[in-house]
Amino acid sequence: MKIIVPMAGRGSRLRPHTLTIPKPLIPIAGKPIVQRLVEDIVKVCGEPVDEIAFIIGDFGKETEENLKAIAESLGAKGSIYTQDQPLGTAHAIMCAGPSITGNVVVAFADTLFRADFTLDSNSDGVIWTKRVDDPSAFGVVKKNADGFITDFIEKPETFVSDEAIIGIYYFKDGDFLKSELQYLLDNDIKDKGEYQLTNALENMKNKGSQFTSGTVNEWMDCGNKDVTVETNGKILGFVKDDEQLQSSKATIENSEIIEPCYIADGAVIKNSTVGPLVSVGANTVIEDSTIDNTIIQEDSHVINAKLTNSMIGNKAHFDGKFSSVSIGDYSRLD
Repeated sequence: MKIIVPMAGRGSRLRPHTLTIPKPLIPIAGKPIVQRLVEDIVKVCGEPVDEIAFIIGDFGKETEENLKAIAESLGAKGSIYTQDQPLGTAHAIMCAGPSITGNVVVAFADTLFRADFTLDSNSDGVIWTKRVDDPSAFGVVKKNADGFITDFIEKPETFVSDEAIIGIYYFKDGDFLKSELQYLLDNDIKDKGEYQLTNALENMKNKGSQFTSGTVNEWMDCGNKDVTVETNGKILGFVKDDEQLQSSKATIENSEIIEPCYIADGAVIKNSTVGPLVSVGANTVIEDSTIDNTIIQEDSHVINAKLTNSMIGNKAHFDGKFSSVSIGDYSRLD
């Protein structure tokens, strides 16, 4: 099994936090978004994953090494490909062409999910879906009475289905997928100005592939500050019984920690109330503060704060009584 992870977007809606690192490496409950994504996919695959291919922009060598390390931690080879231009989902996937062979899962690194099904690798394909209130912003599927997908529609302007494609797909025949993606590129077939994966799926279906859907219980976005903080809180709740969230190498003095919280190695918390739903990065110092529902990354200093629904980046300094903030890396407010 191979996992293909397109993640070349700059994450502009999450700025300033994505000015220094790509969005999929933003930590959620102490782990990068993309790490949690591939870990959850490995859990439902039901068979070993031998390669994880990441499609990135110009993110630098450090990011590439971090991604390879994530793959290796799951017993897989990490491969790096580059997408130079944002030309659509089909184009993004094809940037990893050499790795698209055999059993393949394609997962866009925009969201996290929770699911309790095991992937049926005998199926031609499985499309992860979730029912949504407003399907016009998503690709959606229609299904027949037997549960097989009959139509793939990209961002429908009129209602056809509320079963949205969340951006995770399984293909039994990666080579067939690759040939249909290449057909779109070779013939300049676009939808809404871009090369769309849904067009390739429609062609595969018309040539005999039978796709089913895998419905997820939770679909969590990390597109902007508010939903990323919300996702952090949900993940803390999901993993609090399975992961060690509070490091024994953190220093807690005259403070109350209201679980669930993630507190990393070297964190120092003094004279404060922290939690619930707070993630504190390595070597961050919090003093004389009350903080809930917030992400604070590494090597930052927060004092005299009363924060909720906030994000503070790496190596930031915050001194004040603001109630909701989003401060990027190396910023200072005092």
